[in-house]
Amino acid sequence: MNQQAATPQLRTTERTFTVLLSPTRRGARLARLLAVAHLDLWGLPSESAAHIVAELTTNASVHGRVSGRDFRLRLTVREDSRLRIEVTDARGDRLPVATAPDPHAEGGRGLLIVEALADRWGVIPGPVPRKTVWAELDLAP
Repeated sequence: MNQQAATPQLRTTERTFTVLLSPTRRGARLARLLAVAHLDLWGLPSESAAHIVAELTTNASVHGRVSGRDFRLRLTVREDSRLRIEVTDARGDRLPVATAPDPHAEGGRGLLIVEALADRWGVIPGPVPRKTVWAELDLAP
């Protein structure tokens, strides 16, 4: 009889969705629609995540745009307790900062919305010439 030593292994449940999209308004809209569809498929709430994806992908298509280079959307869910949203663009030289715009300005509030909705968010510079802006939502009560 052949016996093998049983090694306890921690099982982690991780689901990931990644897509490359053109840095255009259409690409940002498609990113939001795909995020909502995948979160619904996974049985997870999508309202706050949809707003975060919309803001981060719009920033990638407006401020992170480099001709001929796409942006990447990545959704990762670990243990059904945390959703991580990552948007990587090709403008690592432009690191975002959440600051209050002029009260009469028509834009400039996207990262303030992300900051209000996300439990955590930040920026990972590189590898050159890229940057990744991420936000996390806690899913477990």
